[in-house]
Amino acid sequence: MSGPIPVEELAGTWLADPAFREAYDKLDDQFALAEALIRARAQAGLTQEEVARRMGTTQAAVARLEGGRSKPSTRTLERFAAATGTRLRISFELPGETAVARTVEEETG
Repeated sequence: MSGPIPVEELAGTWLADPAFREAYDKLDDQFALAEALIRARAQAGLTQEEVARRMGTTQAAVARLEGGRSKPSTRTLERFAAATGTRLRISFELPGETAVARTVEEETG
């Protein structure tokens, strides 16, 4: 019996498959939003429950936001930003660009 396969090895195998890679790349924006939400909460030193209380919602709702499977409204993102002491920045970029071409900033608070 062999041991567990490292996740990096599995990911490399999966990402080598063009169909998998295409489906994975389509989720990039959802992953980026989820990562930004989790990072903002972690930098604020808050639990999901604390963020939920500040937003006037439930921990389960915050978990869904951070899970990346939903498309939250701008108002919800503003409330999350206020709850974590951050500001919401929305940008429009051309496909493949890494630099932000234009940024729309909304101050919360």
